[in-house]
Amino acid sequence: METALLQAFVEVAEKGSFSAAAAGLALTQPAVSKRISALEEQLDTRLFDRIGRQIGLTEAGELLLPRAKRIIQEVRDSRTLVHNLTATVSGRLALGTSHHVGLHRLPPVLRKYAGRYPEVALDIAFMESEAAYGAVLEGELELAVITLADGDMPRVYSHAVWEDPLSFVVAHDHELAQRGELDLKTLQAYPAILPDEHTFTRRIVNDLFRRRQCALQVSMTTNYLETIKMMVSIGLAWSVLPDTMLDRKLRRLNVRRAGITRRLGYIYHRERTLSNAAVAFIRMLEQSGEKQ
Repeated sequence: METALLQAFVEVAEKGSFSAAAAGLALTQPAVSKRISALEEQLDTRLFDRIGRQIGLTEAGELLLPRAKRIIQEVRDSRTLVHNLTATVSGRLALGTSHHVGLHRLPPVLRKYAGRYPEVALDIAFMESEAAYGAVLEGELELAVITLADGDMPRVYSHAVWEDPLSFVVAHDHELAQRGELDLKTLQAYPAILPDEHTFTRRIVNDLFRRRQCALQVSMTTNYLETIKMMVSIGLAWSVLPDTMLDRKLRRLNVRRAGITRRLGYIYHRERTLSNAAVAFIRMLEQSGEKQ
């Protein structure tokens, strides 16, 4: 069974479209259809139901999909193992990062890495940290540099590189800016702008308020910290932001017994053989963390 046939099958299954799969594989749509037909012939079973313009996996297709992904990943790992024997740092590095880390932590590392290893093609995807975990588990990313989850995941290796202290902030003309020391009970009476419930950052804030038996009054949510910073700076609400983002537009609140921090770092699949390019990037990341 050729891996090219399995790759075409996985692309069609995940994108739900032969044309989208063709674009992802840089093939023509007839070429993708031919590969699917060849795979169905080899397995002597139909893998997709085609009803009008809609396609869906058959029961056989549902069974094959996770196995096909594992086979493709094992082939990639085998290639990586052989390539690593040369000790050269080259090839493609599929790297995921959150917008905040990508803007505020990674630029010096990327600049240094690109200068030292020009033969590596960096394929950088910006996404939410929570989505990056899924992309690493699915084999779509070799490495991700993101906000780390609090708990461990059995199949994902995580390593903290930077501590990211968070502060409660408001605009200079906000009512809370005129107060001295505050507590969470005072904050709960005012609206906040925070990331969505599913984000690691929001969970940190929720846990703090829950431990103090306080409630959050969230008026708006967005996962883009730069957007939160803008909305806070014009006086719409208070929020919690990394210290690295604070400037003269914001006023840091003195909130009693409310020191919180995030861990930023990298993750990769425990069962995946890392390429020389990924190992070199990790080494550079850790050196950056040591200089913090």
